[in-house]
Amino acid sequence: MSASSITKPSSPLYLITHEFYPVSGGIATFAEEIAKASAGLGYDVEVWAQSAPPEREKKWPFRMRRLPLKGTQDLTCQIRLARELIACRRQLRHATVYIPEPGPMLTMMFLQFFRAFRPKRLILTFHGTEILSFSSSPLRRWLAGRLIRHASRVSTLTTYTQELLLERFPHAADKIFLTPGALRTDFAVVPPRADRAKDKIVVLTVGRLHPRKGQLITLKALQMLPGAVKGRIEYWIVGGRNWGNYEEKLREQAGSDPALNVRFFGNIPDEELAHVYDRSDIFALTSVSHGTSVEGFGLVYLEAAAHALPIIAHNIGGVSEAVRDGETGLLVTPDRPAELAAAFEKLFHDGALRRRLGEAGRAFAARNCWEENASTLFASANDQA
Repeated sequence: MSASSITKPSSPLYLITHEFYPVSGGIATFAEEIAKASAGLGYDVEVWAQSAPPEREKKWPFRMRRLPLKGTQDLTCQIRLARELIACRRQLRHATVYIPEPGPMLTMMFLQFFRAFRPKRLILTFHGTEILSFSSSPLRRWLAGRLIRHASRVSTLTTYTQELLLERFPHAADKIFLTPGALRTDFAVVPPRADRAKDKIVVLTVGRLHPRKGQLITLKALQMLPGAVKGRIEYWIVGGRNWGNYEEKLREQAGSDPALNVRFFGNIPDEELAHVYDRSDIFALTSVSHGTSVEGFGLVYLEAAAHALPIIAHNIGGVSEAVRDGETGLLVTPDRPAELAAAFEKLFHDGALRRRLGEAGRAFAARNCWEENASTLFASANDQA
């Protein structure tokens, strides 16, 4: 089915999310790209998102409504979102409502009991962690199950997440689709890397500062390398939204070994991030499971691959669907620090391997398309037949 053959719905499409620009991260990127792709396909799109400073707002190809909430999943945000949805129930009742992340799903779990509120079509996307969270208690599992039953369509980004969802909520089987992660549109055209002599090999991690993202694991593995190797490596850490005292632990660990140069960049704008990718040589994101939090995919792996960076990652969750072991990067079993250090040393000494993995990654990163994902999500049942 081609995108041009889809019959567009006459009713509007409301995308409701707690995570949207200027918030960074995979879910925010996914929501933004689906909104842009849907508008490009001719859907009448309106995004309802968390509040943002007016000076940070962009010009969008769809209508944007900022809600009076911060975008957390706490009770205050849930109540404020519920009030907004109830106040607009008449316009939502005859529309398609798309929820691409868990924050608004929690609100919808309780509003679903009011028949007058239910939208004409409800479409949900699951990323991984929320599946474990929703199924961790009998009440949430029951509420999430009812919401999935009311949904017209459900999607996941990876087969790993799809299998996880079907394991915990098997009644999603007759309405589940894959909407795989794709390269962010402003990363769609990245010029080839220029070969240049460098004194240092730069290892880069991009991600929020959280134990699940594994920055501390990567740092300790790099510190295990021989002194002559460490002296020629710089470890660059990009990311904010610090969890607890995690950044403090990272800085303390970095200071314990002066032979390895570690730089903390904090959050940087997307337009500057491209330059950081271009100045790096290896991308590392060694995610681990943390409580009910899992790595369902990782759009940042595709961004790194688009910049022809070889990737080192843990073989966990849906990461193997974002990084092809031996083809675009090296996947390492979690909790094997010596194996992880050996992977870094292998790439450090083998420039030809770095180039081969990086060039394969450029092609791999461009394989999926946001327009196809939007078509899958919002086409009518007849169109999918």
